[in-house]
Amino acid sequence: MTYSFDRPASHAGSLRLSQNENTAGCSPKVLEAVRAVTAKDVALYPDYLAATEAVASRLGVPADQVQLTNGLDEGILLLSLVALKPPTAEPPEVIIVVPAFEMYGIYAEAVGGRIVEVRCGPDLVFPAERVLEAITPRTRLIWLTTPNNPSGLIIPRAAILDVAARAPGALVVVDEAYADFAGVTMLDDAPFERLPNLVVGRTFAKAYGMAGLRAGAVIANARTLAPIRQISPPYNLNICAAAALPAACADTAYYSWYLEQVRESKSIVYAALERHSISYWPSATNFVLARFGEHASRVVSGLAGRRVLVRDRSKDPACPGCVRITAGIVDHTRTFVAALEEVLCAGE
Repeated sequence: MTYSFDRPASHAGSLRLSQNENTAGCSPKVLEAVRAVTAKDVALYPDYLAATEAVASRLGVPADQVQLTNGLDEGILLLSLVALKPPTAEPPEVIIVVPAFEMYGIYAEAVGGRIVEVRCGPDLVFPAERVLEAITPRTRLIWLTTPNNPSGLIIPRAAILDVAARAPGALVVVDEAYADFAGVTMLDDAPFERLPNLVVGRTFAKAYGMAGLRAGAVIANARTLAPIRQISPPYNLNICAAAALPAACADTAYYSWYLEQVRESKSIVYAALERHSISYWPSATNFVLARFGEHASRVVSGLAGRRVLVRDRSKDPACPGCVRITAGIVDHTRTFVAALEEVLCAGE
């Protein structure tokens, strides 16, 4: 299987509920920090001490357990390189629980890994036993996403710890891109000393609204991070991202406000879907996956015609007939619901 990522076409002027972005934008304090960057700052290579300490404090871990990355995407690449190189007599194996973020597979294939897919069932619940059965002596990397994208479901902590314990020769990476919305994280009493193969990935693209600045982090035992630091570009974050991170971490009021907007938005989306007897997955994230069945494509195109973009997941074998909708600020969600009502009632 060949993995690929299809970058969405630009639709200027449309309400973009297709990329799970923060629909409110970043904190005003982030903009202040970026505007304070001087010409001299731009001319010099960035220093990451303040940004690293701010992220570590916000996440509740020691600074030596944090490696900043250019978005979590770079973290995924670095982890793939560390886990899958140098090549062995037989290709190292990468377990991916699907449906999943395409970049896991793209990077694994690029560095010579053999991908072992473990599929969720129709309910998209984490297939814990099948993951454990897929582990072999050649397993070098396991990707676990919690809350999951696109289902929004949480993997139980005990299941993650069990996988890490059963695969001591592999990096077990927990992608927590949406953990801010869930309110649960492996970083609560992180067992990095007991399970040094456990790694957590975080991003500031979603809850913090900094997707355009490309800021993420990989968190793990300091010894586990050493080879990742070795191959990380020395100045991977630009000066604006480095300046923005302390401001974003400090503005907890704005962060909490946005999380509340997302919670209310999901309730509005649930109610709209229930009015039309459309099934969905209760989500611990900032999006909702709904099953429109054979009507999925016309719903997506009908919404696009009203300048509201959602993500068509109906072609994915794991979630046929499904559409993913970002839940951001309440006003945007009401705009989506109004457009959806028009599409469903018109039978387009």
